[in-house]
Amino acid sequence: MRAIYGKKLMMTRLFDESGKNIAVTVLEMPENTVTQIKKVDKDGYQAYQFGMGEKRRLNKAEAGHLAPAKTKSAKLFEVKTNQDLKVGDKIGLEILNEGELVNVTGISKGKGFQGTVKRHHFNTGPRTHGSNNYRQPGSIGSTFPQRVVKGRRMGGHMGAERVTSKNIEVFKVDRPNKRIYLKGAVPGANQSLVLIWSPNEKPEIQEAINEA
Repeated sequence: MRAIYGKKLMMTRLFDESGKNIAVTVLEMPENTVTQIKKVDKDGYQAYQFGMGEKRRLNKAEAGHLAPAKTKSAKLFEVKTNQDLKVGDKIGLEILNEGELVNVTGISKGKGFQGTVKRHHFNTGPRTHGSNNYRQPGSIGSTFPQRVVKGRRMGGHMGAERVTSKNIEVFKVDRPNKRIYLKGAVPGANQSLVLIWSPNEKPEIQEAINEA
């Protein structure tokens, strides 16, 4: 089982042994708690559900589901594994090692409504000679079929969607402070929750409980 939720804190830089400047993302890694055990005879498969974070207010269904684990998890994910765990057990930084490659899944920063130049990298038109088509999208259809076809690249809402960055190296593991440093950038804003998981084992992210 190689998956754990963490909190993105910030980006900074560290220096390797040769003195090279490395851009890193700092993640705080609190322990994740087993909130439910899926069994073959009842659910059809063997898996563990983990929770992380703390939601300020739970409804009755959420409170009842999380009561056995004695937690108020804001994020849930599920991993199929044959490990022998029980509800309330915790996992932490012991599952991550320096130098290994991981995938990171998070909600990207929201950009609001954006035009085609920023959203789809359209070329701009001429600025001179009286042109009024500098950042406009241009034609969006033709005589047939007398409508805008599905999938037409246009302006619209950008960002705020689930994104996965793959094969990111764990540059440093700070176990006393429960932090890890990943090379490069990862999806999400500062203070947002991100899921770190092994490329060989994709967890199922639960949508029942959202971030508070």
